[in-house]
Amino acid sequence: MTAVTHDVIVLGAGGAGLMAAFIAGQRGARVVVIDHAPKAGKKILISGGGRCNFTNTGCEPARFLSENPHFAKSALSRYTQWDFLALVERHGIAWHEKTLGQLFCDGSARQIVAMLLDECAAGGVEVRLSTPIGEVGHGDGAFRAGGCVAPALIVATGGPSIPKMGATGVAYDVARRFGLGVVPPRPALVPLTLGAEDAAFRAIPGTACPSVASAGGVAFAEAALFTHKGLSGPAVLQASSYWAPGEAVVLDLLPGRGDALLDAKRRLPRAQVRAALAEVLPNRLADLMAPRLGLSRPLGDTSDADLRRATDALRTVTFHPSGTEGYAKAEVTAGGVDTAALSSKTMEARGVPGLFFAGEAVDVTGWLGGYNFQWAWSSGVAAGEAAARMG
Repeated sequence: MTAVTHDVIVLGAGGAGLMAAFIAGQRGARVVVIDHAPKAGKKILISGGGRCNFTNTGCEPARFLSENPHFAKSALSRYTQWDFLALVERHGIAWHEKTLGQLFCDGSARQIVAMLLDECAAGGVEVRLSTPIGEVGHGDGAFRAGGCVAPALIVATGGPSIPKMGATGVAYDVARRFGLGVVPPRPALVPLTLGAEDAAFRAIPGTACPSVASAGGVAFAEAALFTHKGLSGPAVLQASSYWAPGEAVVLDLLPGRGDALLDAKRRLPRAQVRAALAEVLPNRLADLMAPRLGLSRPLGDTSDADLRRATDALRTVTFHPSGTEGYAKAEVTAGGVDTAALSSKTMEARGVPGLFFAGEAVDVTGWLGGYNFQWAWSSGVAAGEAAARMG
């Protein structure tokens, strides 16, 4: 039997991995973190424009996607956004709130990585970077990975989104190696591409406007952005997580402004519909939409019924995306290790004592705006606490 070298091996030096590691280390476990990347927390460092949208005040289970919508409840309730915020403040990191409850560092995302590494150091955690994980094995009650042996293994290697950052699907390989199911992974929070039938919208790249984007029965009111490939912007990125190939995405281009055309008729009876649209839409989008409404007469000569039909058309602009921009542009990966194979309280694999999964590797995906980091923190704490008890 190979001699045990540690109590807990953590694969992945990202948010979930570092969180799990310091929690276990500060509870007395001998912990080693192994990552093939040369830097810890690479996704943290690029998040939020370099300021890290580290959590959201509105974190609740309904804002997370999973085959089991109840799975995230336990971890999120036991380690909340307020708990992580208290940690941030304890380290003297200044922060501010943006729209929709998004919390950011005033300074740099590097502060969050430094905080996690400081906490690891306080727990005596060994962090090995630029270290190949190698083959993950198990025998005689211990796991082997990266030259280390321990009775507990936490897999927090994320998903394949943003492959240029070194992201891989190794977590899924480990899960399958031990007989766990994997919900087919797919890019999420990702721009959508448009085909030939919507080519006109690709001709106005850089055009953005307030909107409500709907897909899969869920709607998000934020900005939409037209790109040279298709659709992006916060509203579309949110909707993309609920979109499935072959389905439609609908944009309401007049959110809260459904009376815009009738109001313009009263104020500008001699104006054409293009002038009315220019008051509420960017010029290039107004140019594109005006002829599609089929209104050729001045507003004053157009019936209210026709203006209402035009308004309905502007509020239900329907697209049939040809696909997404893939993992290269996806902020996160949906799908992952099947939650049916895991304990929601400990993140431990059922039937494989000592094997844990945390963070993006698991089939739990949050909304845009700090939710996925909160899942990393919460699931990391759950796994770290449980793994430490095995030492």
